Amino acid sequence: MRANRMLSVLVSIAALAGACTATGGAGELTVLASWTGDEESAFRKVLDGFSEKTGIRVNYTGTRALNQVLLSDVQKGQPPDIAVLPSPGELAKYVRSGDVRPVGGVLGERPEESYSAQWLQLQKAGTDQLYAVPVKTTLKSLVWYNPAQFDRRPLTWDELLDAGAGVRAAGKQPWCLGMGAASTSGWPGTDWIEDILLQQSGPEVYRRWAAGELAWTSPEVERAWTTWGQIVATPGSVRGGRTAALLTEYNDAGKAMFTSPPGCVLEHQASFIMADYQKAGPRTEPPRPGRDFDFFRFPVFGSAEPRAEVAADLAAVFQPSDRARRLMEYLASDEGQLVRDGAERVWPPPGAFSANKKLLAQNAYQDPVSTRIAEALTAPGVLCFDASDLMPATMSDAFYRAVLEYLGDPALLGTLLDGLDRVRGSIRQEDRFSVPCGR
Repeated sequence: MRANRMLSVLVSIAALAGACTATGGAGELTVLASWTGDEESAFRKVLDGFSEKTGIRVNYTGTRALNQVLLSDVQKGQPPDIAVLPSPGELAKYVRSGDVRPVGGVLGERPEESYSAQWLQLQKAGTDQLYAVPVKTTLKSLVWYNPAQFDRRPLTWDELLDAGAGVRAAGKQPWCLGMGAASTSGWPGTDWIEDILLQQSGPEVYRRWAAGELAWTSPEVERAWTTWGQIVATPGSVRGGRTAALLTEYNDAGKAMFTSPPGCVLEHQASFIMADYQKAGPRTEPPRPGRDFDFFRFPVFGSAEPRAEVAADLAAVFQPSDRARRLMEYLASDEGQLVRDGAERVWPPPGAFSANKKLLAQNAYQDPVSTRIAEALTAPGVLCFDASDLMPATMSDAFYRAVLEYLGDPALLGTLLDGLDRVRGSIRQEDRFSVPCGR
């Protein structure tokens, strides 16, 4: 009898295991990302939706030191199943080392219905295989303004300079600018240089420069810096001057648009800054998109076509399994890209956007400003990944420092570019990363 009971138990366990395997509902996954605080809470709701649908438990870890934690885990042979990387450059490093696995097919049989051609190309990270899914995206080629103080939408760089001169002539300071960002202070200035170079010299020059193939001392790169200098080196153009910009945190700079009287009326900043604008005060009600702040696309030079610089948080598989693949499919799906709690949108979080163009038809963006940004991110056109995100850390860190030194003294430009080119020359060919602009 005892032997029969034991056999019965074993048969039951085997049947249960078989059922779990058939449904894919058993097991756990580990996910590592940089999101903490409110962003972590929002992303956990995405993961909760996946667990409710599949029965797969997801253990999430959020850390602002993601690059260091992930590298340590990989070196110990204990990487997470999936990591969400904040830059394509980090993704490429792990693709080259073989630690990240391709995920072809996770976008479904007709990916073009959800993702535009340029995003499908960018997700391949410079290879011929799909290695990542964008969990959320950012549009960087934007200039924000206070409609009550500024009523123009310059289309060209010359028109932008003329508009700034008009603001100065009225006794105001046109530009909000802040470089502070803890260990990455200076990156808002790199966005300026990148946008100018992209619009001024074109996508191929931009690609070569980001990949370390074009010297920092080249005429194209030097011209981008001096073009930025037409704004930052002009007295009265930047709120508080260049010194104030060095001391101001990037997410505080634009809040001066909403003071009375406003301290500045324009800011070049990525789409995520909307979340910070809506926290600005003191006011009887928070600033509202369209009424209190709006944007125009970064101006072109001459008759060139508009191009857009973008950034993305990219999910990649480090431990391949059926469970990991199912989560990647979910993250790429309409259901995983848009999560609501009742009528309120939870994911993408405020100021963030999806590369999935179907979300526009689902009224994911409930104000006209956000809708226009989402349209720009998903419509046909030239999209280029943030160049400093593509560069090796040694290069991007030197770029950040050079921006700070240039703001301290623009006359140092020649010396700074020589130094940046020496850093470029020290980087091994295998550590360089080339991603064509998507279109």
